[in-house]
Amino acid sequence: MDIKARMKGFYPIVDTSVVEPARVPSVAESIVRAGAGILQLRAKSTGTEEFFRLATTLRNVTERAGIIFMVNDRVDVALLSRADGVHLGTEDIPPEEARRLLGRRAVIGFSTHTPEELKEADRLFRAGIVDYVSFGPIFPTTTKKDARPTVGTELLKLVRALTAAPIVAIGGITEENMEEVLCSGADAVSMISHVLTAPDVEEKVSSILGKINYRL
Repeated sequence: MDIKARMKGFYPIVDTSVVEPARVPSVAESIVRAGAGILQLRAKSTGTEEFFRLATTLRNVTERAGIIFMVNDRVDVALLSRADGVHLGTEDIPPEEARRLLGRRAVIGFSTHTPEELKEADRLFRAGIVDYVSFGPIFPTTTKKDARPTVGTELLKLVRALTAAPIVAIGGITEENMEEVLCSGADAVSMISHVLTAPDVEEKVSSILGKINYRL
């Protein structure tokens, strides 16, 4: 899998802190129908059993569509649900251990918030341990109650030179400000609340992808 080629444009995340678990499958179906090429499940607010059930359901949805399915934080859930990979934070299992457990074909993403963290992530990228990095929060966000201080697009421009890894920008990004973020060096933009709270999720994703695909 050429992750650098696939990690372009739009990276939606379905988060159970924004969408109640019962609606997760239908929301994921809407995102997939709109043409997203990757989907992540984030379920910090649910127990392990429910997280695994949702992950298995979304694995089936994404597998039928032929798109990448990522699990946030939980290597065990990623492994058991046959996800394509896992996205890790700085306080999760070390990326080296995740690579050992998931194998060389798994996609591993890693969150960064400072230039120093991004430099370390670049080392992991060059060693073949992580496949992409996220950087943010770019703008203020309400999704994460413990969010780090915003980094802004000017810092994003500076850190772009620190790594050859694909950068997924995250935090407060919307259809209205994503052009600024992409022009600042991000390979892809990730959105949670802006998509999940839209009156019509499929229409929102289609609109976002239309603008990004036109740009690319």
